[in-house]
Amino acid sequence: MTSKRQFLAATTLAAIGGTAGAATTKAGGGAGPGLLTVTGSVRNTNRGPLDKALDQMMVKQQQNFTRAHVFDFAALQKLPARTIRPTLEYDNKVHALRGPLLTEVLRAAGAPEDAATPLAMRAIDGYTIELSLGEARKLELIVATHLDGKPMPLGGLGPLWAVLDADRNPELAAKPVTERFAKCPWGLYHVVVGT
Repeated sequence: MTSKRQFLAATTLAAIGGTAGAATTKAGGGAGPGLLTVTGSVRNTNRGPLDKALDQMMVKQQQNFTRAHVFDFAALQKLPARTIRPTLEYDNKVHALRGPLLTEVLRAAGAPEDAATPLAMRAIDGYTIELSLGEARKLELIVATHLDGKPMPLGGLGPLWAVLDADRNPELAAKPVTERFAKCPWGLYHVVVGT
């Protein structure tokens, strides 16, 4: 499954020329390429509607929105970071992952705080996880920007990974390491808030 996702991610990016990160934030002065787009029920928007010419990855994944909040790397770095140290399925070793809590990212975008709010986290290859804000809060998902102290490159697990500390979650720690990260899309680039 991992090899298939890597192949799909690489071919998707090659086919569209990497345009998913082309949008930059307007409000807030972001100057870098957009890495994470939060759409749906968000109040603090800094970009307009889907652009069918420039948002090719979203078009191919049949997404649509009228406004959004886009985070570049600098904007994500400004949020309070958390470091977790889970054992990863890829090499069965403990690694340090650092980034803001997903709930903090959503708060910065002006998302509702209601635990029942539905979320859909989408990776660059289309892999999508649906859960509630309450579940994301309980799992303490982070939007990891760094792996072992270094920014995560595109083409690996990054540049963003919605991930949790499975070793410290008793329910997940009881599972084989290959089954602990099903709700953790790597290559995260889009979160839809609400229905």
